Amino acid sequence: MEKINLDNLTTERRNEETFGLDEMTVVEACQKMNLEDQKVASAVEKELSSIEAVIEQTIQSFNKGGRLIYMGAGTSGRLGVLDAAECVPTFGVDPGMVIGLIAGGEKAMTLAVEGAEDSKELGAEDLKNLSLSDKDLVVGIAASGRTPYVIGGLDYAAKIGATTATISCNKQAEISKHAQFPIEVDCGPEFLTGSTRLKSGTAQKLILNMISTISMIGIGKVYNNLMVDVKPTNEKLIERSKRIIMQATETDYETAAKYFEEANQNVKLAIVMILTDSNKVEATAKLADARGFVKKTMGGE
Repeated sequence: MEKINLDNLTTERRNEETFGLDEMTVVEACQKMNLEDQKVASAVEKELSSIEAVIEQTIQSFNKGGRLIYMGAGTSGRLGVLDAAECVPTFGVDPGMVIGLIAGGEKAMTLAVEGAEDSKELGAEDLKNLSLSDKDLVVGIAASGRTPYVIGGLDYAAKIGATTATISCNKQAEISKHAQFPIEVDCGPEFLTGSTRLKSGTAQKLILNMISTISMIGIGKVYNNLMVDVKPTNEKLIERSKRIIMQATETDYETAAKYFEEANQNVKLAIVMILTDSNKVEATAKLADARGFVKKTMGGE
């Protein structure tokens, strides 16, 4: 088997700040870990222009009827699956609009699947099974920046004509060579040597938060700073939905609750009904004309 050279990877270097980690008190270790974690947001800030480019491409894919597809192995894959899953209740989208793929499939969410991340063929196969099209955007996630599963997927995506992007936590990452829109964030060596579920995982989570949230804003899923397409699937979310209606329209609880039910628990529709003084049918038409943007139903840009 060919030797893999990890010597040049920041994510594999030992952190001089945490030598003697096994001799620290609990409070000393907590303080040291907290100091290391504070470096993550600054590292992400340096890559905002690259992140912006990926978000712009995501919005374009959505507007064409395409999908956002994350793929990765281990922690990177789990973070992609998590972000995709959270888009359904937060933004009321179909589960097929944002998809997370993890090397080894569903069981890899909780257990390591031996060899799965080392297969380029598996990465391509998982995308084939989604009937990937040139409208889609594939984001390969790999802290090391060299995962074969991700590279195989990216190469297949490029062959299909899909847009490709990457998130890695090393500079000059191998996966960046296989993507049109690479993001490379350098958080420095890990608190615990090579444990990329730590700073690297945090950086990936921050970037995924930006990509999904700001892309959803870009297609009308947010009014002001309110999640107006939230799915009220439990008691807490039902009450949050009414609060959102109250906040968006400056109305009282009783009025919000009344319109919430009249709109069949569709928060955005209830808001437009109140703001434009429309019935359900009229408000539905206004939203369709405005492509889902609440402000545009009132003549806003």
